[in-house]
Amino acid sequence: MFLALAATQARAAELVMFEQAGCSWCEAFNREIGVTYDKTEDGLRAPLRRVDIAQPLPRELSFIQVERMTPLFVLVDKGHEIGRIRGYGGPESFWTQMFMLMEKLDKTGKSDDRAQREKTLRVNG
Repeated sequence: MFLALAATQARAAELVMFEQAGCSWCEAFNREIGVTYDKTEDGLRAPLRRVDIAQPLPRELSFIQVERMTPLFVLVDKGHEIGRIRGYGGPESFWTQMFMLMEKLDKTGKSDDRAQREKTLRVNG
């Protein structure tokens, strides 16, 4: 039961990637980060969700102000935007910006994941 609860909380946040066909920077992201993102700590906390900007915006994401630039990464949690990364400048730039977004997520208190991880460490430690 604890694992199910932890998995649910870990999935509260997501990284929404707005992309479009023919976007060379989207393709670079897919090659360099996309193939392993879901296996990283950030990917487990905020799974990647892809949205094609040529398609209607899903209703549950209507609170996001979409830009024409792709890729656009928006970290969301429980219906609120935490922050965004505009464009893709390579792995180092992406991970640096992701680190800052995840810290912001922890500080907002919107995700219970950090508290849950700390509680798990105390119980298992």
